[in-house]
Order: sequence, then C-alpha cells, then structure tokens
Amino acid sequence: MKISTKGRYGLTIMMELAMKFGEGPISLKSIAERNSLSEHYLEQLIAPLRNAGLVKSVRGAYGGYILSKEPEQITSGDIIRILEGPISPVDFTEEDDPAKRHLWLRIRDSIAEVLDSTTLADMISFKDESELDSYMFYI
Repeated sequence: MKISTKGRYGLTIMMELAMKFGEGPISLKSIAERNSLSEHYLEQLIAPLRNAGLVKSVRGAYGGYILSKEPEQITSGDIIRILEGPISPVDFTEEDDPAKRHLWLRIRDSIAEVLDSTTLADMISFKDESELDSYMFYI
C-alpha cells in the first residue's frame, strides 16, 4: 500500500489543527502557506474529513477549521481510511493461495495496528532522537 498525497496532506492538515487545538479555527490558507501546499487541493481534502466528523468548519471573518475531537481521540488510521480507503497492501480474493493470503492479511493487520495506535497527539509530540543535539565529551 502506497499512501498518496491525499493521505500525506490530510495528515498534515490534521496535525496543524491538532497543534492549534483549543486556540480557535485555523484557515486552510494559513496551513497551505506554512507547508507550501496548494490551498485548492487542501479544500478538496477537508471535505471528506468534515463529512466523517473529524473536523468542524467555522464560518466568518475569523473562521476556518477545528478538530471535532481532542487530538488523543483521532488516529492516523482514521484519517488514512477516510482519504485513501481500506488499508490493504494488495487486492486478494478467497481463491488466492492460502499461504499468500495469510501473508497479505498479516501485513494489512500490522499496518492497521501502527496506524490505529498512533494518535494526532502522538504525532505532534514526536521528537526525532537522531536530530537532537548531543554533546560529545573527550577525556
């Protein structure tokens, strides 16, 4: 399964909203500018997220979008399934070889487990340990 720009940009939108959770609505224009993305494309992605109940729109001069739930309650799996469809590495049928079908099911379940156990709160609080400055002491 390859995640398309729909899934990747959808995660970007949701992470931006999660970082500003509780601070009021965020415009798609500001998200697009901060991430060098097309505002028009983000507008296409926000609709299914709104229809699924993950975001709410706020009208008016200071309007935009807010998360409908706390960042701890929305998983990356929720977002990817809405924008990409079912999680499956390959299309398979019951007629496929049982050994191969078992492998595809295990891969699908592993991917789903990672996506479903990673919340927006996890993603916005992630720190890449390899990028942290470390001190080297010589004796």
